[in-house]
Amino acid sequence: MKTKGNARGRLGALDLGTTGVRFVLFDETAHEVASAYQELPLACPRPGWVEQHPERMVEGALAVLRAALKSAGLRPQDLLGIGITNQRETVVAWDRKSGTPLAPAIVWQDRRTAARCRKLAEQGLGPRVREVTGLPLDPYFSATKLEWLLRNVPGLREGARAGEVCFGTVDSWLLYKLGGVHATDPSNASRTMLFDLRRLAWSEELLELFALPRGALPEVRPSFSLFGTTKPGLLGAEVPLAGVLGDQQAALLGQGCISPGQGKVTWGTGAFLLVHTGDRPVESGQGLISTVAYSAPGGASYALEGSAFVAGAAVQFLRDLGLISSSAESEALAASLSGNEGVYFVPALTGLGAPHWDPYARGAILGLTRGTTRAHLARAALEAIAYQTHDLVRAAEADFPHRLPELRVDGGAARNEFLCQFQADILGVPVVRPQVLETTALGAALAAGVSLGLWQFSDIPSLVRRERTFQPHMSPSEREQLLAGWHRAVERARGWAEGAR
Repeated sequence: MKTKGNARGRLGALDLGTTGVRFVLFDETAHEVASAYQELPLACPRPGWVEQHPERMVEGALAVLRAALKSAGLRPQDLLGIGITNQRETVVAWDRKSGTPLAPAIVWQDRRTAARCRKLAEQGLGPRVREVTGLPLDPYFSATKLEWLLRNVPGLREGARAGEVCFGTVDSWLLYKLGGVHATDPSNASRTMLFDLRRLAWSEELLELFALPRGALPEVRPSFSLFGTTKPGLLGAEVPLAGVLGDQQAALLGQGCISPGQGKVTWGTGAFLLVHTGDRPVESGQGLISTVAYSAPGGASYALEGSAFVAGAAVQFLRDLGLISSSAESEALAASLSGNEGVYFVPALTGLGAPHWDPYARGAILGLTRGTTRAHLARAALEAIAYQTHDLVRAAEADFPHRLPELRVDGGAARNEFLCQFQADILGVPVVRPQVLETTALGAALAAGVSLGLWQFSDIPSLVRRERTFQPHMSPSEREQLLAGWHRAVERARGWAEGAR
């Protein structure tokens, strides 16, 4: 927990991610005042399945909110408002009247609907789904998760048809539990594979395809808007809930990327690159997706996105195996070597995302010898984050005719000096690290502040501060050699589990 200052009138940002929930307080200059964090458990009941308990999300959110307020010496009535940012494609189903979850939340990493997506693709539906939504047919997104719930949870389909069931992504779940409103914003709705990217509305065509009742889905409101207030008695004060963004769109805003051609990558559980493309979606020919960046009452801005499912989680994987004692140790181990000595780690632990979209890929470590040590594995895990990010950046540059002059990085792994420098080297462009690494929370706070009139939208870049810039030093020949080895390793991992279907 971190605290600075004790002034009144703060903005809160509730950031509910995959592995934890954080509440951060910011002042009127967007400086962090206090924060609190709590881990959230994940369950993997079967291979490829990833679930969470919805009620624990809410309990954790309230716990960190109260802890941050206590740390800052504030009361709920001292909050100007709360912005919400969240893991996106994860879905929850709950009873409309009681608010009781009707099944575990199916997390974005879950691959249980891979066969269903493959069948839909074989039916030739992929191009139409991408045309409407900007997304490929993949179990990453929400539609087939919701369809699976309807088919497998007893009584859910009948309840949904009768108007007794609510569906939503995590933002909708939090808004319902905190404020009693069933709503979402376009940045989250555009991740469901049910949302018309150009009309900014639910697609009746796709709702019919997946047999999803329209009445079970949330109302879509602009990202920069007032969604309601916290329920009377929940906090002791009715606090405005203003500004809602999916976590990666919030990070784009929190990095000050509000102009076309600006881009950032967030290194958390996965690696998520977003490049701002202006007021219209850009169709990708490189395996990226088009998504809503954010919306205001006057219209929307769009982004190209590339997602690598496992980034920081690769280091956690080594830690959980006992090969390293902590994520922080990976930096020293990696730096103890002068090179990777041909060892590569392809962290396809939940399949491969962009630009490959291969749910049957599996993790692989290649190049092992008798001389391989845990330092090689730590370095390979960190290099894998940078290699995946490199591939996403190059794909975005091929789709959008703007070469990124720099890459802005954030998330927990951006604290790693080795990773930031290696990323600059392997990309050949400067890597910029901000003062506030939890830019998802900052983006939610900025959205709340704009929604409530504390700031103008044009103020956002001036509220984002740089901490350090890493300059590239690697020779082109070394860069090409390393990338060639990485791409060979990726080919070995692709399609590995396909024969086991």
